[in-house]
Amino acid sequence: MSTTHQAPSERTQVKRISENARYDQDSLYAIVDAAYVCHVAFHDQYGSHCIPTACWREGDFLYIHGANASRLCKVLREGVPACVAILHLDGLVLARAAFNHSMNYRSAMIYGSFVVIPEEEKAASMAAFMEKIAPGRQAQVRPGNRAELAGTTLLKISLQEAVCKTRQGGPNDDEDDLALPVWAGVLP
Repeated sequence: MSTTHQAPSERTQVKRISENARYDQDSLYAIVDAAYVCHVAFHDQYGSHCIPTACWREGDFLYIHGANASRLCKVLREGVPACVAILHLDGLVLARAAFNHSMNYRSAMIYGSFVVIPEEEKAASMAAFMEKIAPGRQAQVRPGNRAELAGTTLLKISLQEAVCKTRQGGPNDDEDDLALPVWAGVLP
């Protein structure tokens, strides 16, 4: 991910409402770190799929996990291209005209291929995941045992090719609509 305001690749270049694009690492990390769930899109011999799954960040990578036998893990283990989407909906922006309604949001799209986490790193990564979802809980519960870890695939994708898009603020009413007797504003 670029620390500048340049898109890291042509496919991450935001074209519509480009002023809402963010290409910096801080924006990306904030969005990823606030997420519990991401959607992973990929294509296999059965078609295109988009599967929601839990996620966390370690360094410059987004991590996911699943059962070894799951379609998600089977396909991603092969290194197929994937796209990961994260969205935080912060508010519904209600305008005086239906066309001008919008949403306040923070989103990220990450492109690349996942790689498998080696067996010797699984326990530490799963502990990092537990710390993400429930800080301090890892020290209170039984950690994953050998059989549980062996039945789980951990995968990571680099955050180098990513783009964020955000919107904040109130409605953008047309001048002619300002006199309409209807409430306009943001519903959090």
